[in-house]
Amino acid sequence: MTAINTIAYFVHILCVIAILYLLLRQWNKAPRKFSPGILHAGLTALIAGIAMVGMFATVHPDETLNHTKIGVKLLILLTILGIGYKNVKKPELAKNTWLILTGLTIGNIFIASLWH
Repeated sequence: MTAINTIAYFVHILCVIAILYLLLRQWNKAPRKFSPGILHAGLTALIAGIAMVGMFATVHPDETLNHTKIGVKLLILLTILGIGYKNVKKPELAKNTWLILTGLTIGNIFIASLWH
């Protein structure tokens, strides 16, 4: 179970990095376009996160899961996915939308790193 949890962890990390990379690639583009890869990476990160939460009690029997942190991270990821689905077919991604998506992604990274 520990090996599966480790694989899910690395997949989750890679997907969040992919979301950030795909957003930052649009930094100097005019017009900005929404990459469908953000949705794919977001859904994969969601599935990997759910798998890690499901295995937590088995992998870490003497630790307690911070459900508030998981809930906040889930809400942020669902917001990113919701905004993404709203903008996937639009020919141009507005700067404010791009900034919101980038900020939410960076915020999610900070929450995962700094909240203990």
